[in-house]
Amino acid sequence: MHIQNLPSEVLTTLREGTVIPAIPLALDARRQYDPRRQKALVRYYLDAGAGGLAVGVHTTQFEIRDPKFDLFEPVLSSVSRLMDEHAPKRGIHPIKIGGICGRTDQALKEAEFLRTHGYHAGLLSLSAFPNDPIETLLDHCRKVAEVLPLFGFYLQPSVGGRILPYEFWLKFAEIENVVGIKIAPFNRYQTLDVVRAVCDSGREQEIALYTGNDDHILLDLVTEYRIQRFRGSGREGRVRIVGGLLGQWSVWTKKAVEHHRWARELARSNSAIPQEYLTLAEELTDANGAIFDVANRFAGCIAGIHEVLRRQGFLEGTWCLNPKETLSLGQAEEISRIYRSYPHLTDDAFVQEHLSEWLT
Repeated sequence: MHIQNLPSEVLTTLREGTVIPAIPLALDARRQYDPRRQKALVRYYLDAGAGGLAVGVHTTQFEIRDPKFDLFEPVLSSVSRLMDEHAPKRGIHPIKIGGICGRTDQALKEAEFLRTHGYHAGLLSLSAFPNDPIETLLDHCRKVAEVLPLFGFYLQPSVGGRILPYEFWLKFAEIENVVGIKIAPFNRYQTLDVVRAVCDSGREQEIALYTGNDDHILLDLVTEYRIQRFRGSGREGRVRIVGGLLGQWSVWTKKAVEHHRWARELARSNSAIPQEYLTLAEELTDANGAIFDVANRFAGCIAGIHEVLRRQGFLEGTWCLNPKETLSLGQAEEISRIYRSYPHLTDDAFVQEHLSEWLT
């Protein structure tokens, strides 16, 4: 099956699995876009070993699309250009994924913009269709897929997503220009719906599955799903989640790359999962709980990411475009607890070694 507009080296990286951080938006104290610090973040992620970046997604703040800020096009065009400038220095071909939101007219406009600015795929949010029938959603997806390869997105309902059943994912997987799916319902049952559907579609070798379950990252990456197909040959299908497209991986990215490499080695060798890995998985979940402000239903999620990047020196503060998005009461103390409890999760030494050059 032909995948439109996707270079072979990008498609190979996508299917083999990689680390794709969801990039935050760098703002100054006036809540104005800070290109210098945005550039530092792009350089950091690529130098840390990330295989791509997701831009214009939740971590980048959906408000960039608000006309009063008018940041969608400036931010996504500049990040694409910065990736093109920095990637050759590392000899890599990073995957560029742009967020696509809104009803069909808006989504098509965003997809056209992404294609024009060198993005390889669009991470398609369906939050603008909270109550529409499944067939309306699928018609929307098919139209956008005619413009740009699609990365499906199962977003948890608590932050704006909706329940998307097995039947939706089965038909979604049959759309020719679907190249990947970010599975982020933070729910085991709903994660299984996606995996089963892709397997039953017969396209599990073509559609790359990526975890967005920030509460289950490392365990998602070492699990082999064995699915008894109920379509086609009926033979058992074996499926793995090969990478992650994550807000959590926008911090401590050097360590995320190391964790992903370990997970893929275990998966490819079919080795027994060591206790050390299982312990690390739970430590990362604890860290995510603090950074994403799970205790307050994710209210301080983006500010929590900013707080880690502020402590490392990338950002000057935790400001968001929406002044109401701030750290929750006690969240900074929780992040400090994580630093004390799990210093091995951080990549502070790597950052301090290179920060001044990234900021130039």
